[in-house]
Amino acid sequence: MRNEVDVDLIEFDRLPEGEAREVVRPCLDVERWISGVVAGRPYADVEAALERARTVASPLRPEEISAALAHHPRIGEKAAGDSAEAAHSSREQAGLGALDGSVEERLRAGNAAYEERFDRVFLIRAAGRTPEEILAELDRRMTNTPEDELAEVGNQLIEIAVLRLSGILA
Repeated sequence: MRNEVDVDLIEFDRLPEGEAREVVRPCLDVERWISGVVAGRPYADVEAALERARTVASPLRPEEISAALAHHPRIGEKAAGDSAEAAHSSREQAGLGALDGSVEERLRAGNAAYEERFDRVFLIRAAGRTPEEILAELDRRMTNTPEDELAEVGNQLIEIAVLRLSGILA
């Protein structure tokens, strides 16, 4: 697998299709999205690539959401392994810093309650958010209907994918 740090937009546009697919796969492991992003090459600029990434992903189908969630750890927990997805997740959650005991406990309890209610891990774009903002979103989203929450999870996956793609291509 290619190291995403070594790829910029110009190189991405020139890569053979198979290599380009592997570059974007850690952003969102959804074949329809990967195909759409790779097929849009060449891009005029990074923003054009990101707009294409948003457009081809929206909306994600329930089965795509379920498959993509398999690559995401619980919020507040370290991703297992040394895959590109795990590295992305670690960077994204790094902004949470060292969690104090009460925040860590509230996240653990919130994750458990969310998983009990929705039968999936709580997913949120952690980058740029404080632990308090994440906890507030967790509380708010617990009031969602299952259908509304599925749509929110899909939107969060798209936000994460675009953030990751931006980091790769910039």
